[in-house]
Amino acid sequence: MNILVFLHEVSLSNRQLEQFFQLYAVVPEQLTTNLAGEWTTLLTSQFLHGGWWHLISNMVFLWVFGNNIEERLGHFKYLIFYLACGALAALCQWFIGMYSEIPSLGASGAISGVLGAYIIRFPHARITTLIFLGFFATTISVPAMLMIGIFFVQNVISGLASLQAAANMSVEAGGVAYWAHIGGFVFGMILAPLFGLFRRDY
Repeated sequence: MNILVFLHEVSLSNRQLEQFFQLYAVVPEQLTTNLAGEWTTLLTSQFLHGGWWHLISNMVFLWVFGNNIEERLGHFKYLIFYLACGALAALCQWFIGMYSEIPSLGASGAISGVLGAYIIRFPHARITTLIFLGFFATTISVPAMLMIGIFFVQNVISGLASLQAAANMSVEAGGVAYWAHIGGFVFGMILAPLFGLFRRDY
């Protein structure tokens, strides 16, 4: 779905794409003033992406970490869990800037929820990672705890810095939705056990 929606995005003109984002992304100011009419964007925004790198990086993380969580929860529960994490993540970002007019979009919040679930269910897992050494490439095995931990700490530091920058400049700025990542991660850790992440039939 993410890929299909993005292929539709790239077929649009700049003006059409802007209108598309206004309709289906979370625009905090619109959500604040018209919750009844805009709540569905908490779901639709999860299938939008702002560029190829945004899409590819999200899909790689989802591919690496998502299948193990889906196996534990089952297909239907996993879908509900994924969408719930994404919606709650979007609300965390909305809370930081309720009257921002900048669209918030992407699967990152939902995928952060998957990472939060992964780190508590598979704390000792290792991930095979591709690294480049000049013109050469090789793979190394690194602890998932380290990789996900770095991701979370980076987002906390950047999220706090974004708050400080906003306070100092008193202006609105676009960019990475750090608080959606943080919120999705935390809600993933909270919700996954409630959805049966630790059930004993595995």
